[in-house]
Amino acid sequence: MTTTLQGLLDKRATAWNKAQEFQSRAASEAEMSAEDRSAWDAALADVEKLGADIEREERHQRLAAVDYSQIAAPGADTEEAEEARQRHGGEQGVKAYTEAYRSWMRDGTNELSAEERKILRTGFVDGKELRAAGVATGAAGGYLVPPEFRAKMVEAMKFYGAMRDVAEVITTATGATLPWPTNDDTANVGAILAENTQVTEQDVTIGQADVGAFMYTSKLVRVSYQLLQDSAFDMESWLARKLGERIGRIQNTHFTTGTGTNQPEGVQTNAVIGKTGASGQVASVTYDDLIDLMHSIDPAYRNGGRQAWMMHDTTLASARKLKDTQGRPLWEPSLQVGVPDSLLGQRIVVNQDMPVMAASARSILYGDYYAGYLIRDVQDVQLLRLAERYADYLQVGFLSFARADGTPQDTAAYKAYRNAAS
Repeated sequence: MTTTLQGLLDKRATAWNKAQEFQSRAASEAEMSAEDRSAWDAALADVEKLGADIEREERHQRLAAVDYSQIAAPGADTEEAEEARQRHGGEQGVKAYTEAYRSWMRDGTNELSAEERKILRTGFVDGKELRAAGVATGAAGGYLVPPEFRAKMVEAMKFYGAMRDVAEVITTATGATLPWPTNDDTANVGAILAENTQVTEQDVTIGQADVGAFMYTSKLVRVSYQLLQDSAFDMESWLARKLGERIGRIQNTHFTTGTGTNQPEGVQTNAVIGKTGASGQVASVTYDDLIDLMHSIDPAYRNGGRQAWMMHDTTLASARKLKDTQGRPLWEPSLQVGVPDSLLGQRIVVNQDMPVMAASARSILYGDYYAGYLIRDVQDVQLLRLAERYADYLQVGFLSFARADGTPQDTAAYKAYRNAAS
């Protein structure tokens, strides 16, 4: 816990209590005096501003707390580290590859020593190696990103991608289509068996979702020769963030609202409707609606400890104004570091790719997204270095690729609130 973060939490709690005091003075907002209304608006604005400051500070601490030198380090007991050791010839080979990779990023192939070229070849992949049978191949290829660099990309994607924080994420070595079993056995029950009676059969119905691997690109990032040559600038970390942010943004969009045609199917796209707003609620939601949505989920998911709301920040702004039948706000700001804000006592996941409230929009989700949605990554991340294309600008282009897919895997685990059509 840091003094800065706790101080921000305390300030927001004070601002929130002040806003509640002004509201409680009047039986309704219409009965507020102009002076109280102005003070109330100012207090709510402070809550909003401090909330944004808290989010930034929490993100900064999460990123600063990551010891990248220890992530998938050569001696780490992970599948990724073992694959790296096998590919590069042991722990020392992984270290040598990482150093050669950094030299290649800064200075290009021509400046590598013969030994560095040899080492770097242990991480070169062409188009054929990472593509499944039947997919077009090409000459494009690049070097595998070292484990610690890849970890920075994943962290940056989490920074921008709410779905990766809550969904189940698996990593595979290849991009071959992965048949993923799905099952809903909730309608089947056991039975009492009489003496000397044969047991009856009840099959388990297993469904299947095919999880592929779409090729995502960061698009080009140009880096000047000055930055590449400046040893005081941590170019590797900077580049990892830029590439991770770009890939993370588009992946989160698809994992949220993807159509399922030539892109992943999003968690929201075909979500089962748990509650539909009454006529006229085109851009609003009520306390009763949220209660009904919560209880449209089976208690097994609702009480499992991973349940949460998911909505756009604009929708959250509307939900924060709601009160229960006793006049108590449904939204409660966090007062402790590490404890999230809550709505009806449940965690809130702000996902800016969720639709805002509009006619027939599935604007709010509630449930267990880890049980309900699967994200599949192909572990190999490639980076291309384009030295000649921008030579006249004294720049080098970098282009990264990451392969991933996503699919709903248990549609009973979460449900959606749909706004009224009119």
